[in-house]
Amino acid sequence: MSGDHSLGLGHDHDHGLDHDLDLAVRLLAGTPTHEGRDPLVLRRWAEAAEEFGRRMSPDPVPVRVVERDGGLAAGLLARYRSRPPVVEVYVDTVDRAERLVAELGWRNWFPAGSVLAAALAHERAHAWLHHPHVRAEFKRALGHTALRLGPRRLYAHVAGADELAAHAYARAACGLGRSPLLLTEALAAACSESETDRWVS
Repeated sequence: MSGDHSLGLGHDHDHGLDHDLDLAVRLLAGTPTHEGRDPLVLRRWAEAAEEFGRRMSPDPVPVRVVERDGGLAAGLLARYRSRPPVVEVYVDTVDRAERLVAELGWRNWFPAGSVLAAALAHERAHAWLHHPHVRAEFKRALGHTALRLGPRRLYAHVAGADELAAHAYARAACGLGRSPLLLTEALAAACSESETDRWVS
């Protein structure tokens, strides 16, 4: 699932949250500009991004949804484009993800139909994060200081953090048992040899 920027057992709830956080930290660690970054800093940013995402309440602004094919080849599940506002959903990838959930026995975490619902929620979160006041609030929540002028701070963008916030929002909005990031990573692994090794979520 992606934005104009371009949408992975056990059932212990706390363990699931910890594992999802580990996945989030790994995503940040693999994001350009974070090479060599302190793992504790990455973990703090991941926690802040996920908390922000869980608490988001995007305005219910209608956005046109367009269904497309070719997502597996492109490594895409869904994509938000801001001009004009539209969400592109790749139906072949959604279908493959639903089959993968069944194959892995993850239906308790991702009920039937939840892949599409989570993809749309994820892109709705990206659209919300495009608003300047939301973006500013998000930067303050992450606390990555770029510049200090006395008591004032200029907060910097944290690459990859918006993706984590969108995943967290989608999980909360759809009532999923695990983060969609878990499914995204599993889908990338399942498709890497036969279909694509280039995945964005």
